[in-house]
Amino acid sequence: MLAALPIVLPIFALIFAGWLARRIGVLGPHATGEINRFVVYLALPALLFDVVAHADWTALWQPGFIAAFGLSALAAFVVTVLVRLRRPLHLADAAIDGLNASYANTGYIGFPLAVMAFGQEALAPTTVATVMTVCVLFAIAIVLIETGLQTETRGLHVAGKVARSLSRNPLLVAPVLGALVPLTGLSLPAPVETFLKLLGGAASPCALVALGLFLAGTSVTKERNLASTTVLVGFKLLLQPLLAWILAALVFKLPPLLTHTSVLLAALPTGTGPFMLAEFYRREAAVTSKAVLVSTAISVITLSAYLAFAGPV
Repeated sequence: MLAALPIVLPIFALIFAGWLARRIGVLGPHATGEINRFVVYLALPALLFDVVAHADWTALWQPGFIAAFGLSALAAFVVTVLVRLRRPLHLADAAIDGLNASYANTGYIGFPLAVMAFGQEALAPTTVATVMTVCVLFAIAIVLIETGLQTETRGLHVAGKVARSLSRNPLLVAPVLGALVPLTGLSLPAPVETFLKLLGGAASPCALVALGLFLAGTSVTKERNLASTTVLVGFKLLLQPLLAWILAALVFKLPPLLTHTSVLLAALPTGTGPFMLAEFYRREAAVTSKAVLVSTAISVITLSAYLAFAGPV
């Protein structure tokens, strides 16, 4: 039991480092935004470019797994957006909440946990899940956010402004450019490879430190934030893995390895992607930051329980 604890402890350590740095005055009140801008404009685009440019698409083509994991994440995202719009909530905020309930931390927790639980055979499906989460799901959310932020009522004007905003968004441009590498058959020079690895490797740690900085500067949770966080964490840790299990085991009848991998990855806590967008677009980040923190803490128990249930594959 508590098999996931050694893997999630470094995450809490990085969040705590940011929180402590803000509390003792090592980093000032503007550090959260500046570090987050570094992540959004430099580190995360490098990571997305690197992931897409080096993906072995022939080895990763597993339609059943893609459908099971992808549809469960998309369903959790869509259900959350629809529920939040009924509050009513701004479309941009609803889209970020949709990510809170569906954006699995596949990169930072998924890879070590899946390999520990199911061996090297889990690497390929985990890579698929990572690409779908950080590229496809992220892109859908950004499109909704950009659409919600436009004020024009005429459809063509809104579409034009959204298209221009998306064409300048580094989180969408980077994976598109990365896809040109395998499509054209080119290979990246060694210095470029090193540059991407160094810069992309800073994305997750810096985002977690920024999260800690933000938490250190926030006041006590409001009751509505607590209720929202509870719903989002419940959707992320319970609804999404349940949908993944139904799709993988009952609908697509995947083999045990792919079934358990899809459910395990769907049950991961919320990653830092939603927090990056909330800070970048200056939306309310209090619920998002707490969803990341609370889901990560609770997932130590839920992930360990699922691993005990799954047993050896």
